[in-house]
Amino acid sequence: MIVVEIIALVFLCRHNGFLAERKGLSATKWKWYTVAAWLAAELAGLLFGMALFGMKDLYALSALALISAFGGFLYINALLKKMPDDIEEDVNKIGISDLQPPRKEERDIQ
Repeated sequence: MIVVEIIALVFLCRHNGFLAERKGLSATKWKWYTVAAWLAAELAGLLFGMALFGMKDLYALSALALISAFGGFLYINALLKKMPDDIEEDVNKIGISDLQPPRKEERDIQ
């Protein structure tokens, strides 16, 4: 089970790293935030599961902890998605024709 978590965490960290780079932020910093949120949410899910189930059902505890850990990834991902994109990338997308006023033919159509 631990190997599956490590593999999932590596891919999810890469995903958040690419998203952070697209936003113009430090990918390494946000990968570490993802790992910290993963571990914190997993611990919280484990403690909640222990309070709910006790120590009887270890499979239910590990499943609840894994689902909670994925919630930690989703939290960091949502924070990244709310941030604005890199301004430099938007400026490079503007073409010369976008800066000119519309032609007379284009104004007549509207």
